[in-house]
Amino acid sequence: MSDFNTTDFTNPSTFILLGIPGLEADHLWISIPFCTMYIIAILGNFTILFIVKREPSLHEPMYYFLCMLAVTDLVLSTSILPKMLSIFWFNSREINFSACLTQLYFINCFAAMESGIFVAMAFDRYVAICDPLRHSTILTNRMVTKIGLAVVLRGCLLVLPYPLLASQWPYCKTNIIPHTYCKHISVVNLACADFRASSYYSLSVTFFVPSMDVFFIAVSYIKILRAIFSLPTKDARLKTFGTCGSHLCAILVFYIPDLFSSLMHRIGNTMPLYFLILIANVYLLVPPMLHPIIYGVRTKQIRDRLLWLFTHKGT
Repeated sequence: MSDFNTTDFTNPSTFILLGIPGLEADHLWISIPFCTMYIIAILGNFTILFIVKREPSLHEPMYYFLCMLAVTDLVLSTSILPKMLSIFWFNSREINFSACLTQLYFINCFAAMESGIFVAMAFDRYVAICDPLRHSTILTNRMVTKIGLAVVLRGCLLVLPYPLLASQWPYCKTNIIPHTYCKHISVVNLACADFRASSYYSLSVTFFVPSMDVFFIAVSYIKILRAIFSLPTKDARLKTFGTCGSHLCAILVFYIPDLFSSLMHRIGNTMPLYFLILIANVYLLVPPMLHPIIYGVRTKQIRDRLLWLFTHKGT
């Protein structure tokens, strides 16, 4: 086998993913919870898609956005898990240069899409609660399609410079990436050129996209809360707020690990590398696993349809 730590190449044909440095002996055990989370995410999100497709009463904007979220979660988790498990189980650490850039693009692109979907879902809840009589005329199928396309285009175009810039740099330090997947900053740090343009751009996208989305979500919920507290009875307030419960839980599940991961990397000099890598993987795996559980448990229509499918399975 060739020496992976060579320094006499201009652009490597492959990178070497180390997995979780410092925990190599525990890779097999670490793979068990990660694989379990992936299986739950696959089954849960496909179940959501199946139920919404089969149940005509769920053909509404809220559930269309939920399907977009399910597809995004499936792509996001599948972007990292198969390669990660091949490292843990078969010690297959090599990844093609183009495949590495494709992986980092998909991870960041679909993370940006997911954030945009939460804004769309917040807008749907705002219209449903604050202007219920116009909900069906504002959020038509045509409008939902336009919103979905806008979310997809935003994610694709904003993240496109990541691989384009990364592919321009010469790599002459090493081809070893101390991570389980091709994290953007881990890749460009291997360049032996001035990659500040790539670093500054990714930092601005990482900061401004979630900040802008959280701002719009917060504005929507401030208006929603004002509308809820203006309702005459406590039961009406609780019932109306209950329709937002699943969305709020899903938002927290997505943004809290993201915030925690970002904070940990900012103070990374005080944290072990293996801890930062574990946090980065948890951020990408836990939300796709929990989102279908949250919506399955808290959304009555989905819960009832799921129970109906199980109870009528034999008939």
